[in-house]
Order: sequence, then C-alpha cells, then structure tokens
Amino acid sequence: MRSARLELALQSGALVLPASGDIVVLRPRAGDDLSALPHDRVVVKTGFKPDHDYFAAQGYRVEGTGPVAIVCVPRAKAEARALMADAINTQMIVVDGQKTDGVESLLKDCKALGLEVGEALSKAHGKLAVVKPSAALAEWAAKPLLIEGGIQTLPAVFSANGPDRGSILLAAALPAKLGNRVADFGAGWGYLSRAILERDGVKELDLIEAEAEALTCARANITDPRAKFFWADATTYKTAKLWDTVVMNPPFHNTREADTGLGMAFIKAAQKGLAPSGSLWMVANRHLPYDKLLVTLFKQVEDIGTDKAFRVTRASYPIRTR
Repeated sequence: MRSARLELALQSGALVLPASGDIVVLRPRAGDDLSALPHDRVVVKTGFKPDHDYFAAQGYRVEGTGPVAIVCVPRAKAEARALMADAINTQMIVVDGQKTDGVESLLKDCKALGLEVGEALSKAHGKLAVVKPSAALAEWAAKPLLIEGGIQTLPAVFSANGPDRGSILLAAALPAKLGNRVADFGAGWGYLSRAILERDGVKELDLIEAEAEALTCARANITDPRAKFFWADATTYKTAKLWDTVVMNPPFHNTREADTGLGMAFIKAAQKGLAPSGSLWMVANRHLPYDKLLVTLFKQVEDIGTDKAFRVTRASYPIRTR
C-alpha cells in the first residue's frame, strides 16, 4: 500500500521532506491513501479524469509546483519515464510503486541514466526510493509518435503504434449514416472519430475521453469543426442533448485485473445518453459478458460482425424505465 510505504519512509528517516514547499504527487490512482503527507502541502497531478476528480473531491489541490515530486509508478514504462522527466526541475523525486508495475526496473533505469538513487525501502509488495533529478531526465520526456496517415500519438496512450484490431473491425462495420449527433466514448487518439466523420449526415461529434494525453492527440488528429472534445469520464458524463448514435470500444482494465464492470458502466451511460430511436455501436472481446446487460437496456440487439477475438454489436432503441 502506498500509504504504508510513505509512512514507514517518513518515520524511519529514509524520506526527509523539506520543511516547506509543495509536494507534487504525480499520477496517483483513486483509492491511494496520501494521508501520510501533510494535506495542505500536497498537489495531485494526473491526466486521468476519474483519478483527478477523486482527489479534488478530497480537497487536494490539483495545480501547483514544488521542490518535491512523488512519482506513483504506472504500468507503462514510457509513461513512468515521462513522469520522471516532468519532475526534472524539482530538488527531490520520490519513486514509489508496486513491483508488478515495474518499480524495480525504473530504479535500475535511473541508475543507468546516471542519476543518484538512494537505498530503496521495501514494503507491501512495492518499493520507495529517493532519486536526485538531473538534466539527463530530459532524455525521457514524452515525444510524439507519428504513425501511418500522419496520425500523432504519445507512447503511453492506448494503442500508440496504430489502431487496435477491435477498433479496425468496428470502423469497417459502421453504417453509411449514423445520424446528426454522434458520440465517441473513450475516444482515445481519435481513430474511430475519424471514421465517424467520414459518414454522411454527421453534424456534431462529441469525443469523450478520460485520459488528457489521449485527448491532446485527438485534437491534433482531428481538426474538423464538427468535433468537440471533452475531458471526461464516459461512465458519468451527462449530455445536454441526446445523441443519435454512440460508438465505442470500451476499456475493461482499470488495473492489471480485468474489470467487466467498467465496460458495463460504459454501456449504461451510452443507453442513458441516446435518443429514443438511437443506436449503440460497440466492439468488445468475444468472451466478455455484455450481451445479458444489453438486452435489458435495448429493445433490439444484434451481432454485426465478428472475428476470432472480437464481436461488433448494434443495440438500438434504448428502453426507458420510470
């Protein structure tokens, strides 16, 4: 547990914080306990909207800089390195993470880069160590990737090297007409949105994406004035005007463990946001149990296309309950 490592490090003297100045916590996840740190000095920075909202609701500041940065190690190595580079101008970087998320590998990489790394403290299946930043960290700064078609992505963004197989299948299955108002739930860097904008009659497209860096890429990839961009959690986003169509390739991982509840929350949110005659077009891994939910929320559910791994489904006419 993050709080247990922080508390032990502070009590044992392995981590000595400056007497003043903000402590910037980079990329903590909702549920992480930061109570070992002085609340009034903590600034939480994360590009993932649900996590951002979680800490903001607890009264943490979400803007600011300070002499100390705590890097909460994410699973993606490129993202972990980019977070270290973001802390290049601090006096101290505290690296904190689970072994399963690659904290040991990151600390080895810090040493290989020539950074001064203090002795690591181990607890709760993770490690915490103090790293002295240097100009060498600039090498790890996130650099945009350019892929086929002039598309811009970033290393830590989902499917950074090109569209994933499920999205390709869904884009090919979309009908010639989708209606006037369309939403792309979990829009990522914009692959499905580009396909949507090629359909006849689309007048407005809402790209709803929880990951700020992915949305930044989408803005670069889509300059069509019909597109509007929303940094938001698709599972809780409420539209002022109902959509004719929602298109999505919902995620089913919040951590290393699969979470079918996440995809189900996407489906429920889409159903609530659709017009009475609207349709949901989605792709998902064949083994995921979404069918039973779909038939309770829509009057018409049909398979449109499949391959060995994925299924494209159209669910139409949302069922309204009083």
